[in-house]
Amino acid sequence: MKDTRKITGNDGENRACTFLENNGYKIVARNFRKCQGEIDIIAVKNDVLVFVEVKTLPNGTSELLSHVLDKRKQKRIIKTSKCFLSIYRQYSNNYIRFDVIVMDMPGLPDIYHIENAFSEFL
Repeated sequence: MKDTRKITGNDGENRACTFLENNGYKIVARNFRKCQGEIDIIAVKNDVLVFVEVKTLPNGTSELLSHVLDKRKQKRIIKTSKCFLSIYRQYSNNYIRFDVIVMDMPGLPDIYHIENAFSEFL
């Protein structure tokens, strides 16, 4: 039996990539795994490198979103982004941004893009 959460998550990430590309972003990497962390999507638009966390929450609430994207998760994403930048030095002069794309959460548009959702300086 396949894990339906994995299928749902992959579908959400695919749709998020399409959304980003349709809005002028170029996808640099997907599912970047290093330094005990993972970043769902890394994209660039103009001079901004964007690290994107995708959350597909068809039964979600704002409280659940806060829980799944807590400070610990944010710190792990930030640490992983630094690892990415240490490997791919060509992006070291880009502005950096951390976004969240929420998919299918009741009460929000089907694809809800939160730019600057968090920063290293909390």
